[in-house]
Amino acid sequence: MGIFLNLLRSLLITSILSFLAPLLFIGTILSSLLVFKHIPHLESISQMGLSQLLNFLTVFGTGSAVRGLLIISGVSSVVSILFDTYTFYRYQILRDS
Repeated sequence: MGIFLNLLRSLLITSILSFLAPLLFIGTILSSLLVFKHIPHLESISQMGLSQLLNFLTVFGTGSAVRGLLIISGVSSVVSILFDTYTFYRYQILRDS
């Protein structure tokens, strides 16, 4: 039972952190582009970057940038859970050998 609880705790922490990582990464990019938008010489570059990033998120969100960001974060979380489960399984197999 202790092994199962360790697996669940590891999966919970992995899922939360891997869900937050893309949110923070894309949020940091968006906020820095918004700040650069107020600098006179960087205004056109930041406007182009904002439109490209929002178009990218809109593609994944089928019309909504927020939904796209949530889908990317959710997929990242699921993939990380699968990798963590595989790593835990391999550790158990190698430990018992």
